[in-house]
Amino acid sequence: MSEPIVVSDLVRVPGAAITVHATRASGPGGQNVNKVATKVELRVELDAIEGLTDAARERLHRLATHRLDAGGRLLITSQATRSQAANLEDARAKARSLIAAALVKPKARRATRPSVTSREARLAGKKQRGSIKRLRARPGAE
Repeated sequence: MSEPIVVSDLVRVPGAAITVHATRASGPGGQNVNKVATKVELRVELDAIEGLTDAARERLHRLATHRLDAGGRLLITSQATRSQAANLEDARAKARSLIAAALVKPKARRATRPSVTSREARLAGKKQRGSIKRLRARPGAE
């Protein structure tokens, strides 16, 4: 069983909901890459995360849609370093930041209208541009 991932005072991922699997990393690294399993795959059961509101759970699901495996678990991989322990910490940090991002309620967008001055300035710019183009035309070609 893994250590729990603590996101905030109220939100945490219990160790039982975390599965860690190490495989061989791709890319450069010499013979080390062929011998040592340093790439870490961390899977998190989304339903087992404690302290998430329904809205935050929905935001997390939307944020992590492309990272879900066939079983609906969040899949995070890390092969940034040549150390399995460092990659595990990196994967746990990625999971923590993704869950923390889902906790942030998005700011509601308020519809605004352009001011009268900005509308007039836009139209004046369009008139100016039109007159420049009109001056480029052949005389009498209107």
